[in-house]
Order: sequence, then C-alpha cells, then structure tokens
Amino acid sequence: MKNNILEIENLTVSFDGFKALNQLNFSMETGELRVIIGPNGAGKTTFLDVITGKVKPTKGTVNFKGRNIRNFAEHEIARMGIGRKFQTPRVYLNLTTRENLAISLNPSKRLISTLLGRRNSRPKNITLAGLLETIDLMEKGDVLANQLSHGEKQRLEIGMLVAQSPDLLLVDEPVAGLTDEETEKVGQLLINLAESHSVVVIEHDMEFVRQIARKVSVLHQGSVLCEGSIQDVQNDPRVIEVYLGQPMTDVHA
Repeated sequence: MKNNILEIENLTVSFDGFKALNQLNFSMETGELRVIIGPNGAGKTTFLDVITGKVKPTKGTVNFKGRNIRNFAEHEIARMGIGRKFQTPRVYLNLTTRENLAISLNPSKRLISTLLGRRNSRPKNITLAGLLETIDLMEKGDVLANQLSHGEKQRLEIGMLVAQSPDLLLVDEPVAGLTDEETEKVGQLLINLAESHSVVVIEHDMEFVRQIARKVSVLHQGSVLCEGSIQDVQNDPRVIEVYLGQPMTDVHA
C-alpha cells in the first residue's frame, strides 16, 4: 500500500451554486513533488484554500497523514504540518533576511524576544545558517528585505516556510514576474526541498513546470482532468482541447 501524505475524495466546494471544486479526487505520496496546472478558473487556488482550512468544503474529505482535517481551523492545520506560500511574498520588509528567518524559527512568533536572542524551542536540525545556505542568500543575511530582488524575496519566504518544519509545502505561483535566472534558482530550491518534504506547486509558467515536474496534475472545471509526466500531459487530447488547441509551450496555465 502506498504511503500517501494527502488523500482527497469527492471534494466539492460551492459558492452560491457555482462549483469551484466538483467531486475532485487527488492523492500524493509522502516525499513527492507534484505540480498542478490548469486554465484560469480551474479551481487551483480553491484547492489550496481547502487543504489549509481557509475554505470549508461543501462535501468530501481531506486526509492529511491519514487524518481527516476538513473541520479543523487554519492555525490547527498549520500546526499539523502544512505550510503555504502565497503568490505575493509575505516578508517583513524592514527586517533583514536573517531576522525574517529568525522569527520563523521562533514558534512563539514574538518579534521582540526573537530579535533580542531569547532562546525558544525550534524545529530540530534547522539553523539560521542552514536556512540561508538552502535559499542561497548567505551573502544577503544582513540586508534589509526591502532591498532584495523579487526573486530573493520569494526564496526568503520559502525559507521562512521551511523554518516552521512543515511536512507538506504548498507553493502558489513562485516564479511569477521572475527573470530566467531567478526562476532557475527557485526551481532548484524546490527540487532540493523535495528531498526532505512533500511539495505541491501551482504554476503558470510551462518552462518552469518542465524544469521541476516529476508528476503533473491538470485541473479543469474543479476536477482532476488527467495526471502523468509532463510529456504525457502535453500530449493528452483532453488537455489540448482544454487549452483551446494552443501548443502547451505557449500556454500559461
């Protein structure tokens, strides 16, 4: 039997009669890197909203590590080990890179005690130096976050998420607006993180998807249309039809 970290069955979310998700079924194994694509309105963001508890489903189940988390609050789900990165970086712009990471390492989230260096319990085996190295910002540790490039802010926020030691990382459009060089760095970071975490990435940039994808799920009208390798997905007639006949190399999902 496969060791699935996430299992979703018959998930439906209705907003005033409109089904943003429609009997969606989805599963992923522990330690897997999964990329989710789909046209605008396919239900990608709602999908993440349900997993994190921001939106409650009309029906269906969301099992995380074998436990149905449907009725838990957002903060409770986060404590269980699910972390989410939103499209726009959410960092403390007037603090340094190092200080941003230090706050995330401090479970109490108390800014003053963190900056004054008071000791609190922190996730095992995670250090500031290790995080800075992981996100390739060792040389920017003492730079204010507002002076970082957009791509560096994206990597910083991913580092802040990793500092909380989640088992499952949900990453929403991490390379929107990035240069090719920054996109490649974020891609490599996510690939590296997938060695120790389960990772779900929602993305529009198909070049980026090809860089990181191991398995791709395509959402359409609130359901999983198909799944497979990027090659399988690109050649699937249903996917081609959904994307209005455009070559997948030109599509922004």
